[in-house]
Amino acid sequence: MTETAAALAPDASTIRLTPQDRAPRLGRNALFSIALSLAVIAAVFHEMGGLDIRSLSAMVPANPEFWLTFAASYLVTPASEWLIFRRLWGIPGSGMLALLRKKVYNELLLGYLGEAYFYTWARRRVSLDAAPFGAVKDVAILSAMTGNAVTIALLAVMAPFMGATRLGLDTRMVTLSLGLLVLLSAIAMVFRRRVFTLPRSDLLMITWVHLGRIALTTLFNAVLWHLVLPEVPLSWWLFLATLRLLVSRLPLIPNKDLLFAGVAVLALGHERDIGALMTLMAGLILMAHLLLGGFLAIRDLTAPEPSA
Repeated sequence: MTETAAALAPDASTIRLTPQDRAPRLGRNALFSIALSLAVIAAVFHEMGGLDIRSLSAMVPANPEFWLTFAASYLVTPASEWLIFRRLWGIPGSGMLALLRKKVYNELLLGYLGEAYFYTWARRRVSLDAAPFGAVKDVAILSAMTGNAVTIALLAVMAPFMGATRLGLDTRMVTLSLGLLVLLSAIAMVFRRRVFTLPRSDLLMITWVHLGRIALTTLFNAVLWHLVLPEVPLSWWLFLATLRLLVSRLPLIPNKDLLFAGVAVLALGHERDIGALMTLMAGLILMAHLLLGGFLAIRDLTAPEPSA
């Protein structure tokens, strides 16, 4: 009997007793999640006041291809991040929901708040040998660097089409923006051993996934615009989607959306249609953020996570 008790003794300390006469205590992570959920609900009510849902619904095409493409366009970023962290950490399928939360928090609340949330989620849900902050940081930095590299390449390819007299782009500001992008990228490369924590093979994998995300996002935007205005050839929309990607990445160009709308009008000549198209897409993206954010917030409030 003594030997049996001694054999069981090492495992006795691992047994946890949970009181059954009271509800589980909420931990700091649960309180943080509830606070974010309340902030998201407040943002949803605030942003809903500026949406003209009736006008948006009147402009949306009836064909299901539009909604399928829109869903794919909305999900391409969290899906690409899920592929990255699946490779790095082996996160489960539920990680996609965490990455959707990350997207909503960044868009509705504060930039990079989503990264903070995903960092805490990974610490609690994924078994890691080291803190995951370095990987989250590397993914975010490589996303910006890949975008900068694509912008520099596009500037080199599209330079003949971007004269100030033809597309309304300020050549001086474009040149300064290009110089800033090159400088930032060069600094990151010089200090890459101090900036990045992941091995070279993982960094290459992340870069290729980001390149695929950028290409798919550009393609989906062109297809969406073509489905709204089918009289404009898809090749033109591909050109404009590429140009929009370029304009959006230039750091010193003010009023990027207005500039792109003006460029599209100069290129296509459909002033009213282009304005309605840009309004429609911005409104639909905001509506998707609000619906997803509201759903996730209500889910968190109705089923808060107890402390571990």
